[in-house]
Amino acid sequence: MIVENPRALFFKKLAAHTFLIAFIALILFPFLMVLSISFREGNFSTGSLWPERPTLEHWYLALGIPYERPNGVIVQPPFPVMLWLWNSIKIGVIASAGILMLSTTAAYAFSKLRFRHKGIVLDSLLIIQMFPAALTVIALYTLFDALGSITPLLGVDSHWALVIAYLSAITLHIWTIKGYFDSMDPALDKAAQIDGATPWQTFRFVFLPMSIPILAVVFVLAFIFLVTEYPIAAVLLREQGQMTLAVGARQYLYEQRYLWGDFAAAAILSGIPITLVFLLAQRYLVSGLSEGAVKG
Repeated sequence: MIVENPRALFFKKLAAHTFLIAFIALILFPFLMVLSISFREGNFSTGSLWPERPTLEHWYLALGIPYERPNGVIVQPPFPVMLWLWNSIKIGVIASAGILMLSTTAAYAFSKLRFRHKGIVLDSLLIIQMFPAALTVIALYTLFDALGSITPLLGVDSHWALVIAYLSAITLHIWTIKGYFDSMDPALDKAAQIDGATPWQTFRFVFLPMSIPILAVVFVLAFIFLVTEYPIAAVLLREQGQMTLAVGARQYLYEQRYLWGDFAAAAILSGIPITLVFLLAQRYLVSGLSEGAVKG
């Protein structure tokens, strides 16, 4: 057996740790810059990483709280950031749950049931997913503008219209969950059929409980995408009170004046729901990525 030189091993470890620290610092630097801007006095995008005179003005305004400056001037919040954040969370949760329900049932059908042209339909879904969502914004606006004349619930500036538009994101997740179902032991299907279970009962009581890790992964991925989605939401949501945070934050950057400090505070707030969802689903994410579908 060849024993590696301890000195050479030490330098290899040192190089690996140095590279890892540098890589993490490179990733965190943009976030630290945004955090620094949110605490700077005024609305400037340039300056030192550590603010010279830190202030909580931008955070007060982002949270909807009036801020009194040292000179006695009271600044009112310019935009309803917390309402935008709530809209983002509400739409993200409802749409993600809908995507999860539709993609899970469709993936089970494609994986375990037999029907004609199954392969053609799967390939078609994959091809459709390759086209950017931004290409559909004109068609979506026209569609929901026409639906709005019939029922305002599905018209422009309706959250339900945006949720329905977001449900089109199921195609990629169908493939993801189908791959998980395909890896499960086919004997489970046969055993359930011998016991007299219907396809729905097999799905509900056998496969669904075993699929919680991959379902958590799909929900988190869908939620992250929907909370940060901009093109479709910017077209369908026009009224200020209906906007999501991704769309509303653009209001800080108008031509006459760029409110970089307020924008930075709102941008950091937008990451809070994503972080919380990730932490809540963390144990399922770890098990979904590290364990197989069948335990021997």
